[in-house]
Amino acid sequence: MALYGISIRELLEENPIKSSAPCRIDAGGTWDIKAMALPFEGLNPVTVNIALNLRTYVSLLPFKSGWIKVSSDVYPHQESYPLIEAPFDSPFGLFLAIAAHFMMHGVELSIHSSSPVNAGLGGSSTAAVAAIKAFSMAKALLNQAEIERRDILHLAYQLEDGIRGGGCGMQDQGAAVFGGVHAWRWSYSREGRVFERETIVERKGYEDMSRRMLVAYSGRRHSSTRINRRWIKGFLGGGTRHDWIEANQIVNRFASFLGEGRWEEAAGALRDEVAIRRKITPEAFTEVISKLIRKSEEMGCGARFAGAGGGGSVWAIGETDAIERLREAWEDILKHTRNGRILACRIDPDGVRTEET
Repeated sequence: MALYGISIRELLEENPIKSSAPCRIDAGGTWDIKAMALPFEGLNPVTVNIALNLRTYVSLLPFKSGWIKVSSDVYPHQESYPLIEAPFDSPFGLFLAIAAHFMMHGVELSIHSSSPVNAGLGGSSTAAVAAIKAFSMAKALLNQAEIERRDILHLAYQLEDGIRGGGCGMQDQGAAVFGGVHAWRWSYSREGRVFERETIVERKGYEDMSRRMLVAYSGRRHSSTRINRRWIKGFLGGGTRHDWIEANQIVNRFASFLGEGRWEEAAGALRDEVAIRRKITPEAFTEVISKLIRKSEEMGCGARFAGAGGGGSVWAIGETDAIERLREAWEDILKHTRNGRILACRIDPDGVRTEET
């Protein structure tokens, strides 16, 4: 069998590589998808995301030359194939495709996540960003140029969108690469500048904002593909378009309220966006998610499912005293679930980075 690319087995035996990237919570998601954002650029399509210090770690470890392997502590199986024969439609297909893109073999990608699996926090995109950073570090050890942050974002999105057959957005990769609290304004018609990244909370404000946030895992894995497809289908057909446009206007206001530290108004805007999403896709609201969101609204906070809902995580924002009361109420709800729990997390300031091995 002919070998393509370069074996990095010996390099990794001397220099194991480890990188990491943060997951995220969000508002306005789906407006980062081209099918929605591109026709209506004149309406300022925006998503807001907040990077969390629940990190996904990717280690590059030595493996037999000619082969690539992917393993994860959250899945019972692992996959290994000759580089050229690796299937990109397998459960680990995205990561096999990343290794193939760099044409490096003799490597195992070992993935560890500190957030729950399938929690709606952008986990696969986060892991892809961390993996690309790790291979970029391998390039540096081979005396090749590392990949700049913005190019990591671009490559992670293009690979995932290609492997998934289209329909992916870019905000998850954006949070993973840059960290922080940002509004992303999408303009896919501009060659080479498909987004504007606006910092809406500076690093010095992260501690204060973190006290005004609460994130919980509902105990049930999310099912985003079906919900996302329904959202896009409804938008393309025109039936839900007015609702989506109204939601985008609300998220633009939400971004302004966060930037100005107007927490009650931000909570109100989040409640308004959720009301529209409930109208468009009520199936995104599981019983537990509905209870968590309803309790937050009773206490004067705003709460929203992360990602596409249908399980996964919920996050809330409000004044500090209201958030503390909400924590107790959510804990009481979640104790009746199998795996639900409050997630101990704060805003992540760094984005993707190298880790000590």
